[in-house]
Amino acid sequence: MKTFRSLSFLPLIIISLLAGQTLNAGVHPGNGKNDQQTVLTFRGKVVDGETGTPLVFASVTVKETNVATITNIDGEFVIKIPESDASKNLEITFLGYRNKIISISELRENGRKNTISLSPAPIPIKEIIVRPLDPEEIVRNAIYRISRNYPNEPNLMTAFYRETIRKNKTYVSIGEAVVEIFKAPYSNDLRFDGARIYKGRKGTDVSRMDTLLFKLQGGPVNTLQLDIVKNTETVLTLEAMKNYDYSIAGVIEIDEKPHYIIQFMQKPYVENPLFMGNFYIEADSYALTEAEFGFNLRNIEAARSIFIKKKPLGVEVTPEVATYRTRYREQDGKWYFAYSRAEVKFKVNWKKKLFNTYYTTMSEIAITDRTTEEVIKIAGKEKIRPSDVFSEQVEAFTDPEFWGDYNVIEPDQSIEAAIRRLSRKLRFSDRKD
Repeated sequence: MKTFRSLSFLPLIIISLLAGQTLNAGVHPGNGKNDQQTVLTFRGKVVDGETGTPLVFASVTVKETNVATITNIDGEFVIKIPESDASKNLEITFLGYRNKIISISELRENGRKNTISLSPAPIPIKEIIVRPLDPEEIVRNAIYRISRNYPNEPNLMTAFYRETIRKNKTYVSIGEAVVEIFKAPYSNDLRFDGARIYKGRKGTDVSRMDTLLFKLQGGPVNTLQLDIVKNTETVLTLEAMKNYDYSIAGVIEIDEKPHYIIQFMQKPYVENPLFMGNFYIEADSYALTEAEFGFNLRNIEAARSIFIKKKPLGVEVTPEVATYRTRYREQDGKWYFAYSRAEVKFKVNWKKKLFNTYYTTMSEIAITDRTTEEVIKIAGKEKIRPSDVFSEQVEAFTDPEFWGDYNVIEPDQSIEAAIRRLSRKLRFSDRKD
């Protein structure tokens, strides 16, 4: 039976709750990017072609390059492309929809009216090549083929990271960074991924935190742990399979390839809290290309011991929802880590207060560029540690043109409004000082 220790391989968003403290502005350890080539900026929105519903977390990539981004909760994206790549095509992909390829030259530069519609692509299960449809066999094949389906050479990746904290429906903290990632080979367990902050910023409204201060530990390095193909121990090893029941929920098209939807759920007799959710496994290669899963919170006391590191006396904190997602991108027959997201909701109950307060933490990271040239491991003194608090590593919001030519995840409308509010609050505080 697995122990709680094995859960450290996934970022379960450890929170410190400290009464009566405030955050100090940190200094980011990187310098701004100095790139002489002209960069073109394109904005757009990806929607369902039949209903017009925004498609959340759709992948947007520049064909024949490693430049990529992802749509936000409103289905919107912004992508910055070197002028030398303006003649290339943009490819948009989303789970269960047919890929859409459009010429970049067809888009309006910096225009918000670039609406891209995708068509659903249902696949009847009978269209899959006839083979034994044993869900456990499919998962075992995915495990056996990790060394074949994922890169066996190190990569240097550029990524955009964002973490937020909401008190009820109001954002009280937002942090963002461009991050450099050393991605170790998947076939070598002795080489670990590393990350460092290249450029980052934050905004925090301590006055709205109701005397509680949530701190997310680990930041980008913990969100990277959601690469479950690399960090397999809890959900993707033959040993871990003993803790789960599997079933086939259907077949779906992803990136124009049929995928099995494999549901997994913790066995009833397994006491320690584990996970439940869906693996999306490509039918021909058995590559795990996406995963959506949640943490089993039925054992509340056990969940509290995992999620909560510190809390003041007189307050009870209960994790209510913990969901995760991971995505990979295929290039030249190999699948590369592309995106991960973690969201955890807590109920806070003060003994002397009538009403509960709810806090929701979210962290996500999207790979925006990648190279295999001149890949060097990140020095230990520059690496983000799992115990680091990201919001203490970066500066406060100031410059609206802060990101320059870097690709970022377009903030949804609520985050964008919160950034403006936190920036105004900061400027007002500076004038008072």
